[in-house]
Amino acid sequence: MSEFELDKRLAAETIELGRLNGCLLLLMNDRRWPWLILVPMIADASEWHDLDTEIAARSFETAMEAGKALKQATGCDKINTASIGNMVRQLHIHVVARSEGDPNWPAPVWGFGEREEYRDGESGSLEQAILSRLSPEKQW
Repeated sequence: MSEFELDKRLAAETIELGRLNGCLLLLMNDRRWPWLILVPMIADASEWHDLDTEIAARSFETAMEAGKALKQATGCDKINTASIGNMVRQLHIHVVARSEGDPNWPAPVWGFGEREEYRDGESGSLEQAILSRLSPEKQW
């Protein structure tokens, strides 16, 4: 069995925030939407059914916790959660904060326009707002 390694595309398009409950916690480097990505740290996992039941349940719980923290941190109207994986095969869970009037509301964020990266230090307050709302005992 191979070792866990983050997909190169995810690594290039995100900011690593840390680890949470066995998942890598990433912030999509796109300032149009507050957008987290959770990656269960299991080598070669591309589908939910590739995870054993305990890890799948823990990953789902982590996605719920991340969504709650993101909603509290942003005051958004809606959290969109999905694991599609057509472009990046590695299993990853999108947790996106959406608000009326944001770019492309109410349509999906995927494939809309060009990604707008955060400028130097611009994401810091969002990162802290999210991390401060997550269970510290689950972070490592």
